[in-house]
Amino acid sequence: MNFANAPIFSQRTSGILLHITSLPGAHGSGDLGAEAYHFVDWLVSAGQRLWQILPLSPVGPGNSPYHSPSTFAGNPMLVDLDELMRLGWLAPRAPPVFNLDHCDFEHVMPYRMARLREAWQGFLSAAPHAGWDEFENFRQQEARWLEAYAFFMAFDMRHGQPWTQWPVRLAQGEPAALAEAAPSMTDDLGFYSFIQWRFSVQWQRLRDYAHARGVQIMGDAPIFVAHHSADVWLNQSQFFLDALGEPTAVAGVPPDYFSSTGQRWGNPVYRWDVMADDGFAWWKDRLNHLLALVDVVRLDHFRGFESCWEIPAEQPTAVAGCWRPGPGQALFDALATARVQQRQGIPLPIIAEDLGIITPAVSALREACGFPGMRVMQFAFGDTSANPYLPHNFEVQTVAYTGTHDNNTSVGWWLGASDPEREAARAYLGPQVDTEIHWALMQSLSQSVASMVIFPFQDVLGLDGAHRMNTPGVALGCWEWRFDWRWVEPEPAQRLAALTRAHGRNLPMNT
Repeated sequence: MNFANAPIFSQRTSGILLHITSLPGAHGSGDLGAEAYHFVDWLVSAGQRLWQILPLSPVGPGNSPYHSPSTFAGNPMLVDLDELMRLGWLAPRAPPVFNLDHCDFEHVMPYRMARLREAWQGFLSAAPHAGWDEFENFRQQEARWLEAYAFFMAFDMRHGQPWTQWPVRLAQGEPAALAEAAPSMTDDLGFYSFIQWRFSVQWQRLRDYAHARGVQIMGDAPIFVAHHSADVWLNQSQFFLDALGEPTAVAGVPPDYFSSTGQRWGNPVYRWDVMADDGFAWWKDRLNHLLALVDVVRLDHFRGFESCWEIPAEQPTAVAGCWRPGPGQALFDALATARVQQRQGIPLPIIAEDLGIITPAVSALREACGFPGMRVMQFAFGDTSANPYLPHNFEVQTVAYTGTHDNNTSVGWWLGASDPEREAARAYLGPQVDTEIHWALMQSLSQSVASMVIFPFQDVLGLDGAHRMNTPGVALGCWEWRFDWRWVEPEPAQRLAALTRAHGRNLPMNT
């Protein structure tokens, strides 16, 4: 693998971080409908060539897309209900009045699922049966993951969480038990497959629209998966679980900048030795599936592939954890080989999220893989000019951010910054920081040597900390932020386009 040969990394580019649920929309959250297309048009007007999103998968506990019931499935909340109305499968009806500035998952999810169920029934009763052959072809083509996901969701609806409390034969995923259950679950299996079909059709249509306008999509791959997921349920031997299927150890991170007790994510830990025995087949399937949806992947918590913070499952915090070796180069060699075989030598378009406690061994693994790393400028203003997050210390193989979905907005960060941080920022960026900290940070990153810069949409709009997406370690109230187009004046797009042109980041993307 070689960074210079990865087409999407071979030039200076600029993009925006905004998850799809944060878009406006009449049905309570952003989706793959008209507002998403409008946002692509906004990106073009602002001279941006990248749209970074969070995981496309269904959300889990706390509404987090990083604790999904499937790493392969698309989020049902993203399905455009208006399209289903236009197709005649869903009766037109005015939606309830939802909040404009955040996604009220508690009410939006039941509403959307009920409407999707109505659309499924409308599809079944449609005459002539338009789309049936296409639907069945989709089920066959995606059977390697779709069938298990549909079963998992149907059992989840009937038996609840976690899957270890299901009837024993179902919890163990016995093929004979699934076959016995299938006849009584035909409607549910069809329903969950129908949602994934419409998600796939709508997503590819949006992606084609973005590509036609010179915008590439950056997706996100969480390193770990949720215990209550189809991924773990039917791959139990590849995780550290006890005889009943409960995790014996879970993943997280030690105490750090974000939390004095670390983060206990609760995801079961992989048995990398077992995964290696079949050539990391599950990982190959997962990455190939994601790269059929997006153009470049942000690989979350890259540090965990060198060694991961393993916490005894009975521990309530991450403090008592310890480092355990990850798969290292062997995994990425296997993934690269599979990618080269399928894509005629094009390297893996992966960005390594290498934030947090990064050892020389982690950096060596990233460099050996040829992946660019990440830099977040909110971390830059310490007590030394050697701080790696300062733009003058960047390497070309860098993806630079003002902040990520886990950070405060730039304005929110500035309002809560310490006096030494403020003084360091003023010395580095100039007096603009006191009036426009967000533009000062964006300009500094944009003119750096970093090949790729990404700005959260909140920073482009100059929004304060009330508009942050996630606060690590906080279980409730995250992932809900939405914006309203009334907040978006013409000036930010014009100003960002000028910045991008000035720093040579507006050329058509190499793909």
